[in-house]
Amino acid sequence: MRCVSLLCLIVLSSPLFAQKAAKAKKASTPPPTKPPLVSVDITKLPVGATHLDLWLLCGQSNMKGRGFMPEEPKKDPRIVMMHKKDDQWYLARHPLHLVGDAKTFQGHDNAGVGPGLAFAEVLAAQDKTAAIGLVPCAVGGSSIKLWQKGAKLYEDALRRARLALQTTAPVKARLRGILWLQGEANANAQERPQYAEQLRSMITSFRADLALPDLPFIACTIGEMQPEPRLSDLKAMNEILLALPKSVPHTGCVDARDLKTHIGDSVHFDTGAQEEIGRRFAAKALSLAQ
Repeated sequence: MRCVSLLCLIVLSSPLFAQKAAKAKKASTPPPTKPPLVSVDITKLPVGATHLDLWLLCGQSNMKGRGFMPEEPKKDPRIVMMHKKDDQWYLARHPLHLVGDAKTFQGHDNAGVGPGLAFAEVLAAQDKTAAIGLVPCAVGGSSIKLWQKGAKLYEDALRRARLALQTTAPVKARLRGILWLQGEANANAQERPQYAEQLRSMITSFRADLALPDLPFIACTIGEMQPEPRLSDLKAMNEILLALPKSVPHTGCVDARDLKTHIGDSVHFDTGAQEEIGRRFAAKALSLAQ
């Protein structure tokens, strides 16, 4: 028994065990904090706002967000979100991609801080008369194949976009653009060669189905935080994303290659990086609107 205890002590005190434990702790995303989500009457604009601008948030886990969440939820009445589970409108707060119950959070997954809220905060600060409506659509691990016309995630995002426009019709809301943070799932030699064409096809389909031929579409590069050989695939994917504005009008690409901080897994941006990405998305959106 003494030998077993001694062995356990050696293992628990080893640097490797400590490193793995710290990594697991960093990579975990806590559940959302209470109180429950605050519902809003989307048929009325908040005090001071004269218009409502809608944005779709599409992509995979980094758009969904895995960053550590703040202790206190945001409560800006000019920034609202469509809940991913019940399609109802609430004051926007982390995690934007909450799939758990709006009151109890039962069914919550690993969603955390993504770029969407920081993005909306910049836009709201730039235009004091604007209310911002976020429509979260991202799904972790999703391939761009699922975002092609007719595929599950594309059709659900299209449904949510149309529903958002329908429910906000009393205040004449406008869909102002799509934010896209995806590519890790396709950053490999087998799927990457088709990615540029699939991306262009998806943008074309969204614009046609929403009858908005000039709808802005803003992509973001994926993280270059992993060691070789995986890093070479990520770099190649980012070259495709950065080239998007050269081939498709009314598009932009946010460059996040310099952001290296993550939640402990070398894949998911941490809270600070996510908020910086959100600010860069906003800057790009404002430049495209000029």
